[in-house]
Amino acid sequence: MSAHLNLYEHLANELGALIDSRVFAPGDRLPSIRHLAQQKRISISTVMQALRLMEDRGQVDARPQSGYFVRHRAPRRPCSADAQHLKEPAFVGINNLLMRVLKDNETANIVQLGTAWPPDEILPIKRMQRTISAVARREPALLSKVSCYDVSEGNFLRQVTRRALDWGKLDPHEIVVTNSCTEAISLCLRAVARPGDTIAIESATYFVLLQMIESLGMKALEIPTDPKTGPSLDALELALRAGLVQACLFVPNANNPLGCVMPEENKKRLAGLLSEFNIPLVEDDVYGDLCFAPQRPWPVKAYDTSGNVLLCSSFSKAITPASRVGYVLAGRFAQEVALLKTVSSGATSHFFQAVLADFLEGSSYDQQLRKMRRTLVQRIARMSDAVAASFPADCMLSEPQGGFVLWVQMPPQVDALALHGPAIADGVAYMPGQLFSASGKFGNYLRLNCGNAWTPRIEQAISRLGRLVKDAL
Repeated sequence: MSAHLNLYEHLANELGALIDSRVFAPGDRLPSIRHLAQQKRISISTVMQALRLMEDRGQVDARPQSGYFVRHRAPRRPCSADAQHLKEPAFVGINNLLMRVLKDNETANIVQLGTAWPPDEILPIKRMQRTISAVARREPALLSKVSCYDVSEGNFLRQVTRRALDWGKLDPHEIVVTNSCTEAISLCLRAVARPGDTIAIESATYFVLLQMIESLGMKALEIPTDPKTGPSLDALELALRAGLVQACLFVPNANNPLGCVMPEENKKRLAGLLSEFNIPLVEDDVYGDLCFAPQRPWPVKAYDTSGNVLLCSSFSKAITPASRVGYVLAGRFAQEVALLKTVSSGATSHFFQAVLADFLEGSSYDQQLRKMRRTLVQRIARMSDAVAASFPADCMLSEPQGGFVLWVQMPPQVDALALHGPAIADGVAYMPGQLFSASGKFGNYLRLNCGNAWTPRIEQAISRLGRLVKDAL
């Protein structure tokens, strides 16, 4: 079975490389299924598996009675690593601006391309309804269970531990269950740093992480970040040797907003640096399960031998945001995080922990992930095509390796924040790039949510937004 799998993946990768090198240009028809089977001396079913895989990756389109054609894609990446030298650590000040943008984005009848939540139709809502009912019937006592000390439900801990076996050995005693991944990250920051300390972050990074750093009175040091490989470890090492950093806060798998995944060799080097300088890393892995590579990328935690990595995650992006169940694999900080959790909010719902554990125990979750990844790749490709067609020709787009957001670099004279008001008035919501930087960088960038099913209304919204960008030149 594994040999057969390798065979069709090999063909998909071979054809994909030909597309990348433009042997097959956008719009070109690929050789027929029968021709490929004869040429490669493989079965027709293997060729069809390879082409379906390429379709899932957003590389080709299937046209009935015509064959497979190379998608029209914008292959360019934004050059987000624009700072070659580290700036001074700075206190963050985005909260007021962010609240204003979020409020404007909730305007009635808006096309919501700002909020990065998965849409209902690709979440397992009906399956979760059945699971909730089953758990309520089987364990009704969980509906009234409250505890300030016993914060974890046993089966949920077992399921988290089992899933971690894919990348390493996990001590269940380092798991702390939280109210969402956001609470997990906040607790970890409080455990590893103090007000006034400096946290190394990616540039760009998710604005909620900046919010947390600001609310805790800490400083942020932006590390130049490549849109494909993640933060510059050379720059981070310079900062560590200079004693500028007390902790790191990174999203190595499917960074929001870039969608980049840190290569495995970089993760190993990062874990080594953390050990050498005894610096903790708060690792946000909430998008790890939604990366598009054939194999789920390992977290930095997999390479940690010193207990310095605190991995934070949840199942909110792939199962249900409403459960508000997250967790931390807290390493050597488990006791401190557990204490902070107990003092801050007591126990996380045992009932919803049991519901998620029930869902995770069978094959439903892996099936859900395969469905979501395939859908999100296609929706990102569709959004990329529309942006490339509607925006000025010199705009550049990210090529996300996971998640469901698109990072768009506009010409330097376009101010994403100034453009936001006219866009809202025209019925389109997005997130301005300034919100993803502690120092207000990325003024000519914006982030779009690609998770929604493609509709004429979204297509028209992208067209209107592209017109506004052109008018701003």
